Amino acid sequence: MADKKGKIQRLTPSNRAPLGMDAASIRDSLVNHVEYSLGKDGYTFTAQDCYTSLALAARDRLIERWIKTQQTYHDKDVKRVYYLSLEFLIGRTLGNSLVNLDLCGPAAEALTELGYTLEEIREKEWDAGLGNGGLGRLAACFMDSLATLKMPAMGYGIRYDYGIFFQSIRNGYQVESPDNWLRYGNVWEFPRQEYTYVVNFYGNVESFQDGSGTMRKRWANAETIVATGYDTPVPGYRNGTVNNLRLWSAKASREFDLNYFNGGDYVKAVAEKSLSENITRVLYPNDNVFEGKELRLKQEYFFVSATIQDIIRRYKKEHKTFDKFSDKVAIQLNDTHPAIAIAELMRLLVDLEGLGWDEAWAVTTATFGYTNHTILPEALERWPVSLVERVLPRHMEIIYEINRRFLEYVAVSFPGNSEMLRELSVIEEGFERKVRMANLAIVGSHSLNGVAALHTEILKDRVFEKFYRLWPEKFNNKTNGITQRRWLRLCNPELSGLISEKIGDGWTTDLFRLRELEAFADDPAFRKAWREVKRKRKERLAAYVMSHNGVAVDVESLFDIQVKRLHEYKRQLLNCLHVITLYNRILENPKGDFVPRTVIFAGKAAPGYWMAKLIIKLINSVAERVNADPAVKGRLKVLFLRNYAVSNAEKIIPAADLSEQISTAGTEASGTGNMKFALNGAVTIGTLDGANIEIKEEVGDENIFIFGMNAEEASALKNGGYNPMEFYLADPELKLVIDRIANGFFSPGEPELFRPIVESLVQKGDTYLLLADYRSYVDCQDKVAEAWRDGEGWTRMSIMNTARMGKFSSDRTILEYAKEIWGVKSVDIGL
Repeated sequence: MADKKGKIQRLTPSNRAPLGMDAASIRDSLVNHVEYSLGKDGYTFTAQDCYTSLALAARDRLIERWIKTQQTYHDKDVKRVYYLSLEFLIGRTLGNSLVNLDLCGPAAEALTELGYTLEEIREKEWDAGLGNGGLGRLAACFMDSLATLKMPAMGYGIRYDYGIFFQSIRNGYQVESPDNWLRYGNVWEFPRQEYTYVVNFYGNVESFQDGSGTMRKRWANAETIVATGYDTPVPGYRNGTVNNLRLWSAKASREFDLNYFNGGDYVKAVAEKSLSENITRVLYPNDNVFEGKELRLKQEYFFVSATIQDIIRRYKKEHKTFDKFSDKVAIQLNDTHPAIAIAELMRLLVDLEGLGWDEAWAVTTATFGYTNHTILPEALERWPVSLVERVLPRHMEIIYEINRRFLEYVAVSFPGNSEMLRELSVIEEGFERKVRMANLAIVGSHSLNGVAALHTEILKDRVFEKFYRLWPEKFNNKTNGITQRRWLRLCNPELSGLISEKIGDGWTTDLFRLRELEAFADDPAFRKAWREVKRKRKERLAAYVMSHNGVAVDVESLFDIQVKRLHEYKRQLLNCLHVITLYNRILENPKGDFVPRTVIFAGKAAPGYWMAKLIIKLINSVAERVNADPAVKGRLKVLFLRNYAVSNAEKIIPAADLSEQISTAGTEASGTGNMKFALNGAVTIGTLDGANIEIKEEVGDENIFIFGMNAEEASALKNGGYNPMEFYLADPELKLVIDRIANGFFSPGEPELFRPIVESLVQKGDTYLLLADYRSYVDCQDKVAEAWRDGEGWTRMSIMNTARMGKFSSDRTILEYAKEIWGVKSVDIGL
């Protein structure tokens, strides 16, 4: 065996010439894959085959760097960060890989020889939609930045058979269908059958005496499922580093239960196998309201257990004891979904590795960091104790013990303070006792970070105020960021080309370099070139709209865009109220001088989120009425683009003139869409919420449109007895808008259709303060329209937004995590 390994080692990349990176080499690799990987020839070759072959050619070059990277990490025994996320919204991989390998030019040239364009072939890739929105996309951006910064890192998540659902719009309503993203396979992944782990559920806990006479615990009579890893290489930008994303898939521990099979019940044997594998079948849609579903708990534990076992296996290859575990391992929990990892590491260290409780707890708390992503209390995970006891009996025991010891510590720190004990306890008492996963994450981690300055302050002052009193040193802020490689270099090649022509391409790894654009903000020739680039992107989006929606749009109009997950707190409904206001004004003054505006919505509502789905129907009903009304004369168009995903975000965002970031102040943790739009030269209209505040600080008051209450004012209004009816009655424009929705103006066939929306706003409290912010929003939109009339002034604002986005690179975020939380350093990979 050793001799075989030696022969293979002599053939690895470090001992042979790397594959060529020129167009001819790419073409030859592509053609070879057509024949030898796909078994095709020139007569049967299709565009889909061309995509697969080009992806394989790029993958070959990733593999060389991937193997070298992993060998280097092992040989140097470096500290690694492990990023645990239930979601990774990757999107398409080909374009990003070509950018980071510096192969876009050679690949395009090779494809031209074969009669294709790179853009055409990229469209053949199916989005890997393994996330609902911002959380999963952030994780994907972080993986890109970790590799670009040469950080030893690995991502862990779930390989869902079906990603976020495919959204169709029928008769104005959202209709969901399964997203079978693996229909044609996934050329980027590598199944790792050698890395499989048994994951247990149910059963009971037994006490026993080990060989030394010590009483121990073991998990017995459990049902078992096997986790199999699938690896995807994640390249850094032009640096030789290729990190790993490992996603777990559930397999039955045995192909069939032979008792059923031998008894003749073949159907039940197959059904039992299918039930085991259901764990990774589908991604749960997110509606920001936590529901304690058993399958969700099993998903979370399944990927966490396999991950922690894998991390320990890797650590034990070089280390016999756990003294250096936290010196070699940093684990970051991306929200509360992986928080059960704290109990799982304790179980493995105490029950299997034989560590004492205190030693194991010291290792655990030194290893974990926790990122919180929500302000909404209803979104924090709280599992029924009865469910955890049944599904994970040993973990419930461990959580009880963690909590007992923790509350003893709290009692000493705050003697006689029963309120502190009640609020900080990992176990929530009540009619149904629950496990507070956020509390467990804080107790079991050495760091808790928010994802925007305002969000972190709200965590300190409101959400986790008592934890902040106990452990202020644990709290820190890490404002989110985005990777400029995908969200400018890849998705907007015309703009990135113009920027690089003026200031060089150093901004691709140091986004603060964009500040150099400020010197050209008043240059008429540069402004003209900037406008031409924006117009090209708007023309491309207009063509996409025509092909998908059958609506012609004026590329000279103001492209006013709000694309994000549909939720009431994000206030797509407020945007819709403004659209109706504009429409009403046109009807009242048909000859008025209105700024032409194209308002574009896109986003998915969770299938069970009835109100969000009704808002989608309202938007489409308004669009149908407005777009068909000859009185409008092209001055207003309204569109809802179906099936919002990473790939069409890459088409939509570069075309935006105005970015709608209008959530109720104090509800959005950060937001990253706001950063993507601004980076591509869109001007923001927004509230003082999430990262909008920091964007405002960076771009300056003169380059952003801010409206509405701040978080303190919004909270004070709610607590002071907010009455939305007063706002409705006091504002004639608002009243007309609400009345037209209520009386069936936009649903003549079903006059009562939108009555629930009206009731939620006027009669049921208007939870997200739309009516309170309406007048400020509409007045601010009037300022937007006036600013748009000054083309030169608007162009300057657009340039300044791009120029001042340096802070919002995920590279900056990751550097802060690495320095202040993980203690991980970059490692050079020589090719």
